[in-house]
Amino acid sequence: MLWQLTQMLWVGGLWLLHIGLLPVLGRIGLAPLLIDEIAGVLNALMVGFAAACVVFQALVLVQAEGLVSLWRDIRGQLLLMALYACAMYFAVRIGWPDAMRWMAFSYLVLGFSGLVLVLQPVPGWSGRAREAHP
Repeated sequence: MLWQLTQMLWVGGLWLLHIGLLPVLGRIGLAPLLIDEIAGVLNALMVGFAAACVVFQALVLVQAEGLVSLWRDIRGQLLLMALYACAMYFAVRIGWPDAMRWMAFSYLVLGFSGLVLVLQPVPGWSGRAREAHP
């Protein structure tokens, strides 16, 4: 359950911010420079939050499937890719702040790895309803 909640928060938050909130700010008539400033702050906060959630999900995966699952399991590989995308986003933001395309690319890699991760089964869950034991 924690896996799904954490996943919903960071994957849903990333896409809601990018597809929902920022376009709406433009439609309500805010100045483009203000929208860019809001987007920069919210994107950085969302990527930081996503990094924390990805680390938590990696811990859940390791607890359920073992440490080797980070490299051999598609869920672990997607989590590592998402963590790498978060690191790249902040590395570019700090070291090369004029490279907006690289930050956008890192953000999209993070978002799409999250979408593919949503399609994967929850660790430790067989897919069947749990049977009650008397």
